[in-house]
Amino acid sequence: MVVEGTSTDRFEPVRASLAAHLEAGEELGASIAVDVDGVMEVDLWGGYADAARTVPWQRDTLVSLWSTTKTLTSLAALVLVDRGALDLHRPVAHYWPEFAAQGKEHIEVRHVLTHTSGLSGWEQPFSVEDLYDWPTASARLAAQAPWWEPGSASGYHVQTQGQLVGELVRRVSGLSLKEFVATEVAEPLQADVQIGARRADWPRIADLVAPAQLGGMPTELDPEGVFTRTLLGSPARDEHVDTPQWRSAELGAVNGHSNARGLARALSVISRRGRANGSRLLSEKTVDKVFEAQTDGVDLFLGVPVRWGMGYALSDPRTMPHMPPGRICFWVGRGGSIVMMDLERRVTFSYTMNRVGDGILGSERTHSYLRHVYEVLERTSCGVPAGLAVGSDAPGSR
Repeated sequence: MVVEGTSTDRFEPVRASLAAHLEAGEELGASIAVDVDGVMEVDLWGGYADAARTVPWQRDTLVSLWSTTKTLTSLAALVLVDRGALDLHRPVAHYWPEFAAQGKEHIEVRHVLTHTSGLSGWEQPFSVEDLYDWPTASARLAAQAPWWEPGSASGYHVQTQGQLVGELVRRVSGLSLKEFVATEVAEPLQADVQIGARRADWPRIADLVAPAQLGGMPTELDPEGVFTRTLLGSPARDEHVDTPQWRSAELGAVNGHSNARGLARALSVISRRGRANGSRLLSEKTVDKVFEAQTDGVDLFLGVPVRWGMGYALSDPRTMPHMPPGRICFWVGRGGSIVMMDLERRVTFSYTMNRVGDGILGSERTHSYLRHVYEVLERTSCGVPAGLAVGSDAPGSR
């Protein structure tokens, strides 16, 4: 199985791992990128963009990201924090007065960024058509009561976080989340990332191929528990992805579209302390805020320990065993996609795929690639890249 793109000599194990997963049929199509202080040392892709294996995965193939989308939405919020337009410790209702209903007047901006607001799903009934309608989805969240004491614990906001943060972006910037990410993140960083997908880009979107069953489900569900209420109150499902309605919608928690290169280029602004591709998007002080842990315990929805910083999970061997301790933040998407930002090594690692894998925080493939990346980094210096392996593109090219 041919793996295209480029990688420096030291990252040959990453190329070999992708080739092996493709050859075994565990991957259908995928892309992997590793940016080291602005140099794209790994920019690889291979396999197929469709389930029938008739369309090869190309350099500019995009795929729906599921929850890895949240890394872009959180970045949008941080840009506004950096500009002084958004205060992490101010009540959400300061910017969105209707949100104060049902005792939510004290919920702060940081609570929606760290999944601790108590609004991890929509009260029933709530359909995917409601989700696609921005005013309806926002009004319903503003009107409902939290499901637990805000700030006391995290309960992963599977599909609500994009709405909550996106509404704040709209209120303080005057732009929709989709517009803000396009003009204030993607454009200055020259990153191929977007919320939803422009119609002109639909032909380059890979099919997302889901498993027959959703893995990791508890055997017994408490109908009044946070897990059940969140699951039922998060109406987007696998069958909605790759439809015109999905691609046209603005779902800041789940329907971002990109590839590994695009994600690495966008999120390297955190790994590189606020500056990437010639643009300073964040101050170092704002980047430091990402690593202010807000909660550390078993997440009420995910059922595993998660250390939440501002908008991103923080490195934790309990949940990501191949990720070392230190100033590292990340998040994953359903099926295995990931973007990880390591400030100490100035490394950004990203992986996207179209065959959905199993696992709560990343699939076996995700952890395999992550392990190879850190084995390489442990053996070699993160400074000057090793010699460039034969490939089709220069490592720093778009």
